[in-house]
Amino acid sequence: MKKSMFLISFLLVFVIEIAALAYFVALDGDYWQDTVLVNEAVWSVQNDWYNMENHQNHTNLDYIVLDLEGTVLFGTKRGLSESINMAVGHRDTILDLVVDNSVVGKIIIFNDTAQIFESQKQTIVMILFAAMLVQCCFCIAYHFYLNRTIVRPFHKLKGFAERIAGGNLDIPLEMDRQNLFGAFTESFDIMRSELKKAREAEAAANASKKELVAKISHDIKTPVASIKAASEVGAALTANEKIRDNYGQIIRKADQINELITNLFTATLEELRQLPVSPDDMSSKELPSLLENADYLHRAEIPVIPDCIFYADRLRLQQVFDNIFANSYKYANTSISIEATFVNDYLSISIEDYGGGVNREELPLLKEKFKRGINAKNVEGAGLGLYISDYFMEKMNGKLILTNEGSGLRATVLLSLSGRI
Repeated sequence: MKKSMFLISFLLVFVIEIAALAYFVALDGDYWQDTVLVNEAVWSVQNDWYNMENHQNHTNLDYIVLDLEGTVLFGTKRGLSESINMAVGHRDTILDLVVDNSVVGKIIIFNDTAQIFESQKQTIVMILFAAMLVQCCFCIAYHFYLNRTIVRPFHKLKGFAERIAGGNLDIPLEMDRQNLFGAFTESFDIMRSELKKAREAEAAANASKKELVAKISHDIKTPVASIKAASEVGAALTANEKIRDNYGQIIRKADQINELITNLFTATLEELRQLPVSPDDMSSKELPSLLENADYLHRAEIPVIPDCIFYADRLRLQQVFDNIFANSYKYANTSISIEATFVNDYLSISIEDYGGGVNREELPLLKEKFKRGINAKNVEGAGLGLYISDYFMEKMNGKLILTNEGSGLRATVLLSLSGRI
């Protein structure tokens, strides 16, 4: 509907321009003198010939009266042609004045064709200028409309695709069903939802595998421990040196098997450390968009961020902010405040909620693998978000600091400065 209204308005202005141009082209600049007024002016001058000092112009024509010697006897205004030669050049009307059947002088009636034509030309130019100005306003308004309904949604899709590619499937895509791409963006978010379900199913399968590995490890470690214990008893009771050496060999192999089982279990957990991080110099001007993307429920006011250059991976930093805001949404569910300041060689971004924080003894454990606070019992989650975020910040030469403030939990992201602007 908006598009149709714009096109109709634009075409209407265009038609007005065409009409004005057509009218301007049709002007020939040739205007006829009003013969009635001309005759009236001639008649009045002839009647007042012998009393020209008291002559009055009873028409709207401008004219000048000359005697036969070319002397100016009367003029309606200054600047008129004061000689026959000037009048001919200006294409004025020149008529004889006849008194008592004799030619006594000349009346030169001013030709105002050029003035009329110039006035009409100025009017047409003003109409065209106004029409073009309206067209420019339409174009500017349509530019902002296209930017809001097409360009910005595509930029959001680009950032959304980067986050999906980075494995972040928790943040939904903000949609506006009123714009042209509402259904299109909704399809992308459905894709994210389905990918998240597939990822959760995969995580559940991996968790089952880890559980199986842990169970098998336990089942294997029990008989291995029994074998080692029996061997230690046998080695202590025997007096035969050769048998004691054999028992020692069994004990060493049992220790080796136990170590291999432990390494197998640990390797399943260390897979989380295989996420690639590629930091580079970034401008602080990029931070507002990262924070806005993470705060998809719009619970925080983005502060003014000091100008600087810092060292980070844009995608991984986005994931850090996503994890912090997602935790605040899930566990605090309050408004959020953000502060940005310089702290020594770091740009500090502090994100604080008002959910009361966590127990003091739990605070140091929140960045560990699979560790969650007591307030997370009935909330979905794996206890990996802050662990992964801390890993990302470490790889970017930064830090993630968690503290209890008076009103809630504060997550401070310290970004290593490359140089201030």
